[in-house]
Amino acid sequence: MKKYLLFLGLLVGGAGALSSCESFLDVNDNPNNPSDTTPNFLLPNIISNGIQTQMFTSLRTPYIEQYIVSRTVNSGGNDQYRFTNAQSTNTFNYSYFQSGGNIPPMIKAAEAEGSVYYVGAGKIMQALILAHLTDMMGDVPYSEAYQGGANFKPKYDSQEQLYATINQLLDEGIVEMSKPASENKRAFYSSSPSESGDILYKGITDKWVKLAYSLKARQLNHLTKKASYDPNAVLALVDKGFKSSADDAQLQFQTAVAPLVNTTNIFGTTRANFGTATFSNNFIDYLDGTTFPGVTDPRFGIMAPTTSTGAAPGAGTPAGTNLTPGSTITDFYASWYARDLGYFEVITYHELKFIEAEAAFKAGNKARALTAYKEGIRAHMAKIGVGGTFAAPAVTFPVITPAQITAYLSSSAVAQTAEQLASTSNPAVPRAIMEQKYIALFLNPESWTDMRRYDFSSDVYVNFQYPTGNSVNPVLSANPDPKLRFPRRLLPGATETLYNPEEVARQFAEAGATTNDDYIGKPLWFDRP
Repeated sequence: MKKYLLFLGLLVGGAGALSSCESFLDVNDNPNNPSDTTPNFLLPNIISNGIQTQMFTSLRTPYIEQYIVSRTVNSGGNDQYRFTNAQSTNTFNYSYFQSGGNIPPMIKAAEAEGSVYYVGAGKIMQALILAHLTDMMGDVPYSEAYQGGANFKPKYDSQEQLYATINQLLDEGIVEMSKPASENKRAFYSSSPSESGDILYKGITDKWVKLAYSLKARQLNHLTKKASYDPNAVLALVDKGFKSSADDAQLQFQTAVAPLVNTTNIFGTTRANFGTATFSNNFIDYLDGTTFPGVTDPRFGIMAPTTSTGAAPGAGTPAGTNLTPGSTITDFYASWYARDLGYFEVITYHELKFIEAEAAFKAGNKARALTAYKEGIRAHMAKIGVGGTFAAPAVTFPVITPAQITAYLSSSAVAQTAEQLASTSNPAVPRAIMEQKYIALFLNPESWTDMRRYDFSSDVYVNFQYPTGNSVNPVLSANPDPKLRFPRRLLPGATETLYNPEEVARQFAEAGATTNDDYIGKPLWFDRP
């Protein structure tokens, strides 16, 4: 099925190549299977598959982030910094073929009929997809992309240029979404006779505007290593972004109904992608009172079972340990985030509060930093602390009460003064902010971006451990610079190595890499001064 989708995506924009055959093919037109459609039927695919792009990346990045590790000793897997091109293919292909390839025709159709909100949604989704892709891979195609058969080998644009493009797309999307409803011809969302249009925010354009500003704040805050970084500019964008968790951009999973068998959670038991994984002791230590002595996080029992001890990368787990209580299923599947009918978060209000806290800290506005930091913690706890059950395996999640949130926010696990936000070993580093952001962004690829910005430093990530065993990436582990012993980028997708090898080779040459194990350790543009 995926091969057909890939070929279909390659053909998008390539209608000119078929023009000489049009008169012949006209006799075979099937009125019950139209070749064109309207924007309201294209946008749901763009949203769902665009968000799934990040979801597929999350099959890999949680191992880098040490949210999870392999249960097998010396697995030679992602938690030991070994990657393959095939593992990047979905991240790349969903960005272009399954989702992005539908954006140009949707925008063209929407502009032709005067449906400005579809134009705006297309631009914002394009920015969201492109931002994720470049943050994971670096240079990728854009200026020569989406040409179908006219160009199977598009050039790769620089990440610096892509960041400028993303910002421009978001600005343009905000303009379109801010226009009055009288300028939008087609209903932006409809639930009858079937759901169509804006399946993300159900037609609320104001939420799209806040999404765009939140994304702008996130991308600008990535540039903390640059001399041009301006934390006050980040704060100005935050002020126009999400106002509560009700604004979160997330994909709600649904009950699988044939033929749509892949509508359940990619982290869940039905799709069973994490049967060989368990939580890292790095993550568990934040919850169980180890990192913050005497303070058990109310999220323990929700984000992971209270029986979980975690494991170190490469160390594996003894038989019978780190399992869901009363089950032979790994404890990963007893997490709130592994519910089959849960949701995948792209960017959230609680993330934005941590972005605000970090930027305010760097701007010298420590009072604002402290307030935003505590609000980020509160918002995340309130969101996941609503209780509920998970049937396979049988798990009942505890409710987090307002009193518990207040008690945690007043505990020694949380900075109580502006001065306590900083690392004791490096006052310029907002350790308290980043470690609470790490907890709240569980499984999100964005945590890897934070780790790269802070060079995986123990000033921030106090529990982080370098993988053990003889299967660790030999190139990275031998790097004389300790900061460069960690993965900095994903490999090009396998399809690119087949169909666009010249550009892949150019990427390796520009990075100064000769092997895959070497290439993944080369910092991206945003990750360099």
